[in-house]
Amino acid sequence: MRKRWRILPHDAEQIRKLEQALQVPPVVAQLLIGRGLTDPEAARAFLSPRLADLHDPNELPGVAEAADRLHRAIGQGERIVVYGDYDVDGMTGTAILWRCLRLLGGDVGYYVPHRLEEGYGLHAEALEELAQQGTRVVVTVDCGISAVDEARRARELGLELIVSDHHELASQLPEAVAVVHPRLPESHYAFGQLSGAGVAFKLAWAVCQRASQAKRVSPRMRDFLVQSVALAALGTVADMVPLVDENRVLVRHGLKSLSEQPTLGLKMLMRLAQLDGKRELASEDIAFAIAPRLNAAGRLGQAQLAVELLVTDSPQRAEALAEYLHQLNDSRQSLEQSIYLAARKQAVEQYDPEGDAALVLAARGWHAGVIGIVAGRLAQRFHRPVVLLSLDTLGVKPAVGSARSIPGFDVHKALAACADYVLSYGGHRAAAGVKIEEDMIDTFRVAFCEQAAEAIGPDQRVGELVIDAEVPLGALTNRTVGQIEMLAPFGQGNHRPVVCASNVRLASEPQRMGGGGRHLSLHVVQDGVRMRAVAFGQGDWADELTAHEGPLDIAFRPVINAFRGRHTVELHLIDYRPLEAEAVVQR
Repeated sequence: MRKRWRILPHDAEQIRKLEQALQVPPVVAQLLIGRGLTDPEAARAFLSPRLADLHDPNELPGVAEAADRLHRAIGQGERIVVYGDYDVDGMTGTAILWRCLRLLGGDVGYYVPHRLEEGYGLHAEALEELAQQGTRVVVTVDCGISAVDEARRARELGLELIVSDHHELASQLPEAVAVVHPRLPESHYAFGQLSGAGVAFKLAWAVCQRASQAKRVSPRMRDFLVQSVALAALGTVADMVPLVDENRVLVRHGLKSLSEQPTLGLKMLMRLAQLDGKRELASEDIAFAIAPRLNAAGRLGQAQLAVELLVTDSPQRAEALAEYLHQLNDSRQSLEQSIYLAARKQAVEQYDPEGDAALVLAARGWHAGVIGIVAGRLAQRFHRPVVLLSLDTLGVKPAVGSARSIPGFDVHKALAACADYVLSYGGHRAAAGVKIEEDMIDTFRVAFCEQAAEAIGPDQRVGELVIDAEVPLGALTNRTVGQIEMLAPFGQGNHRPVVCASNVRLASEPQRMGGGGRHLSLHVVQDGVRMRAVAFGQGDWADELTAHEGPLDIAFRPVINAFRGRHTVELHLIDYRPLEAEAVVQR
């Protein structure tokens, strides 16, 4: 579905002032202003985030109590289990805390629920098993904030529960020794958008301070924390939290740590992802190369192995695990593409993606571990909230679903409004999971679409593409694009700059590439300047572009492609319009 383009305005005088104050190129000044960074000091802090900019971990609500209890458990030799989640954020946070407690001499293990058999969150059955094994303290990572009943069961079992999480708060908090969360009621922590791994990193830092009996930790613990910044960066990028404030600090310095001193398992994984030869890593390397390989393990029910990869000290085991996860990712990609094609066909043939405010799609055979990715792709394609439901093969068990949203729509709130029609749900504004009896799906579909229709007006059902500037292709030199990189790391809340170029023509026939022809490769030309463009996930554009004969307006992200020592500018195409279309709206 076509998007509405909106080009951000620019003030030449304002750009000139910021350029002079910061001694940066005009393009960087313009992009900073487009991000609302007009104050030179704020812009300078954005361009040069320091580890010293991280807030004191003891200011994070609940950290002091949690760190005290964990430190005491280490000293008393009590069995501690880190109870994580099966996505990259949960895996990396679990690895951070496990490595911290092990480094300090703790008797520690980890537990990650099976995505397909247990599902997300804290489970009473798992707690019962841990108690039977002699566990004394359980600390959650990236889960537990809504586990009121499970926390009560933990207390009955004699377990002392520490909850560390960052998800949306429920109406009641679990009763625990400590609840560590950046947005607890009546707390005043300076940054509320940490990832689960970011929260785990802060907790680990506070435990190290207690072990060192000082705010400045010992050299051995400092080395551990520097390496753990890389794990926190992985979780932060993968969980798509805003890359501002503390998250930006963690990712900027985590990328450096990941490049210079990765854990043994990550070193093996990066080699398979062909990242080991890169001089500098980017957030996109995490998002599109490292995170998917880790996530594949969780989605296909092997999350424990991914955590093991992150914590193992055995070169042989690290190599074997990395190879296995690499293969799992290939399987995940094949599953994802087949489900995407089937779901897209169902949306077009059985429903009205142009008119309906939301899409609720269901089928047997859709792998429950992959439907979340597909729901996200469909939400982006149709600019609608999407719920994908995997029906039980025998029709006995409830359907398992994943919901993905669009900007401005709170999918967690919508599911709460439909609570009478589902068995359970959980998540946050942008993404959630749900369980529902098969015979309630039609009723749920009507209710969910009504929620979307009330919240999303007709004008909002057209996706908007915010464009930072209009730039001729000839101006996109290696130097200019290199200057744009000053704003990295890019991600949620700090997108890689999007620019547009007008009156562009195809210089070659578009070619599908990648598994299942999912991506597109082409060349474009403007005023004699020819450049290669790649459209990731847009293989469907091939026939339409091939049939188009006239000039185009294109919107894209300019990047530097380093291949065999040669650096060239490449365009990552994200939208296009026939030149005559009234597609661009100037604000």
